[in-house]
Amino acid sequence: MEKDLIISRTPEGVQIALLEDKKLVELHKEQPSSQYAVGDIYFGKVRKIMQGLNAAFIDVGGDKEGFMHYLDLGPTYNSVDKYLKLAMNGDKSASTLANFKIEPILEKVGNFDNILKVGQPILVQVTKEPISTKGPKVTGDISLAGHYLVLTPFSNKISISQKIKGSEERNRLRRLMQSIRPQNFGVIVRTVAEGKSVAELDADLRQLMASWADMTDKLKRVTAPCKVHAELDTTTALLRDVLTDDFNSIQVDDADLYAEVRKFVATMTPGKEDIVKQYKLETPIFEQFGVQRDIRRAFGRIVTIRSGVYLYVEHTEAMHVIDVNSGNHIKAGSGQEDTALQVNIESGIEIARQLRLRDMGGIVIIDFIDMDKAENRKKLFDVMTEAMKPDKARHTILPLSKFGLMQITRQRVRPVMEVDVQEKCPMCGGTGHIKQSLVVVDEIESNLKYLRTSLNESRFTIVMHPYIHAYLTKGGLKSMRMKWMWRHHVRLTMKSSEQYGLFEYHFFNANGDEIQL
Repeated sequence: MEKDLIISRTPEGVQIALLEDKKLVELHKEQPSSQYAVGDIYFGKVRKIMQGLNAAFIDVGGDKEGFMHYLDLGPTYNSVDKYLKLAMNGDKSASTLANFKIEPILEKVGNFDNILKVGQPILVQVTKEPISTKGPKVTGDISLAGHYLVLTPFSNKISISQKIKGSEERNRLRRLMQSIRPQNFGVIVRTVAEGKSVAELDADLRQLMASWADMTDKLKRVTAPCKVHAELDTTTALLRDVLTDDFNSIQVDDADLYAEVRKFVATMTPGKEDIVKQYKLETPIFEQFGVQRDIRRAFGRIVTIRSGVYLYVEHTEAMHVIDVNSGNHIKAGSGQEDTALQVNIESGIEIARQLRLRDMGGIVIIDFIDMDKAENRKKLFDVMTEAMKPDKARHTILPLSKFGLMQITRQRVRPVMEVDVQEKCPMCGGTGHIKQSLVVVDEIESNLKYLRTSLNESRFTIVMHPYIHAYLTKGGLKSMRMKWMWRHHVRLTMKSSEQYGLFEYHFFNANGDEIQL
């Protein structure tokens, strides 16, 4: 599978499109004013403890307070709290955790008010961005993500991605990490680390350790609440998470951003920086690579599939609902059951793409077309499972219910991506009301009278919509055009254009130059 990344810088921020086999599958928007990002670490203060919920609100210095349940404190909270005190006091051992004694894990059953007090400083990490009226969700279980590894302090455990299947490779990676891993730092080996050398893994680990040391140094100089570790921006974070050997190209339309991306790729995967290319054509980059066309087709309440099948997509506060409609999908010789299966399979593949593209999280309910045969329902479930495999977000798919409904839960870490693909009506300007024809005719005559007296010209051409043109010219010598010519003493030519809106018109002088009203 070929992958391409298209990056465009606009006045509203950076837009990033991920294409797989030339088809848009993910769209990301980086907002310059974004206050929180998943992975950011804050030195915060306990603002309020909710005993009924066994949870707390954490002041992290933004407009909205972070929410944390007792279970979100994480098993290593006791060690994190001990580390925080050492770092605040300037203890140099906190940077490397040398001779650090890991504290007992936090019990899963307990009360928040027995652990934390209002006003107490705490180190937290954002796990979910603010959604609607809710603030960010935070955790006390701290980790730092790199390209090949995830650093998990206060642990000596080595975990290997389950997507790395070969036992020999898994053992090789475990031995390598055991030899380079610092004491009291655990690691999670990511899927992209498969086949990588010890030098590449060690470089990634050193970079993560440097970030840990920077955060530790900052903790002794700042006061809560404040951010002490910033996650990478959307562009570099996406590169870190998705860049693999099967990437074909990375196209960037901004010179400064091109230099940043090329440098980052060279640092992360030396030798692959040549796939980063600066786009210099006049045509907008999203138009050139078909991204804008895909956006227009894929977003909106109704999504049409090429065969005539279409989907209704509705977003609510509690869940997302998708309704499958066969439309004009008709195949000769197919019975109702076979047609339903074909429509459902085609829709399932598109729905899997839609979930990634819109980043729809939480509960998703899909109303497929009813099928009587159990083997067909099983086939649809298998297709949906396979189509969802490339999705990196954690998800669970349930088989079809007896009502033909499929339920999916998908990891929700940020607001759903919404793109307004509707345009303001050129006729009514979005009001839902248009002018009466007579009003427009009076308006044209008023402008004609004004131009005749102000410009002192006696010849005009008016170009307008065919409907208005027919109204003004019908009747020959008794037409409205002739009446205006006699009334205002002008020579008047009227032309029609199907490209004009119903009430659009333009005046031109005797030389053919447009007159600005």
